[in-house]
Parts: sequence; C-alpha cells; structure tokens
Amino acid sequence: MITFSAVLQKFASKGEKTGWTYIELPVEVTESLKPGIRQAFRVKGKLDNFPIKSVSLIPMGEGTFIMAINASMRKGIQKEKGAIVQMSLEVDDDPLPESADLLACLEDEPNALDFFNQLTRGHQNYFYNWIESAKTPQTKADRIAKSIRGLAMGMGYGEMIRYFKNQNSQS
Repeated sequence: MITFSAVLQKFASKGEKTGWTYIELPVEVTESLKPGIRQAFRVKGKLDNFPIKSVSLIPMGEGTFIMAINASMRKGIQKEKGAIVQMSLEVDDDPLPESADLLACLEDEPNALDFFNQLTRGHQNYFYNWIESAKTPQTKADRIAKSIRGLAMGMGYGEMIRYFKNQNSQS
C-alpha cells in the first residue's frame, strides 16, 4: 500500500471533465502501483479514513493520472477543493460484481443475451455498475428494462444511454 498526501482540485473548463473534483497522482505513485501502465486501472484503499474500492485512475498523458472524487467520496472525507487528503492506495484486482438480476432477465431475451456476451467484460461492467448503483427497486427495474431493450437493439452502454435520453427529451 502506498501512502501520500494530495490536494483536492477542480476542473474549471475541461470538456467532459468540466466541474469534476479530482486528485492528481504523482507519476512516482502510479509507477509504484503499476509500473509502465498508460491506461486506466482500479485502486482501493483510503482517502483520509474513508474506505474506497474499485475506483478508476484515469490517464491524463505523460504518465499522469487523476482520480475523480465523486459526491459520496467528498461527503465521506468532508472536504472540498483546496483541501489536503491523506491517501493510502493499492491496485484493486478484485473481480467486479455482476448483476444477477440483469443476467436472469437476459436469459429471457436471447438476442439481448447474444449481444451482451459479445461485449468485452469492461463494457459489460458499465451495465452492471449502472444497474447496481440504483437507489430504489423501481429505478433498478427501469434500468434493467432499458438495458435489455438497448442490448436487443444491438446498442452498447453509451449508445443506449443516449438513445433513452433522446427518447425522454422528445416526450
């Protein structure tokens, strides 16, 4: 486990990352975690005393990575932009959980299941994470229904989200 201090930062204007709160990891930290890596990878550990797992480090170029600090993480550490955070991190190689509910529903929709099985595990995880992050049973059921419909139409996660967003804006 690697321990270091970092400052919470916030992107002003950075395309899709505009408004993100994040921590920039020193090159020596990411090199210690995963030498030579240039693509995103997951870590687990603690921000101050707040436990984290399955958090992605995102490459920004030239060996630099950032960790996006979402609202629940900010609430957990009770800090905002400019604050110093004590970090303890290690590579998270734990397998990501699957959505048993999605898999059960896919069994009833062979076309959706066939397309889903053609996706890489990383792309399947987008569906799993979206479904399992639902806060209510109704939201989870709605997300499963949208996923099944999108997969049956041969859509990946991003395409499906855009499709249903456009459907809702036209209603």
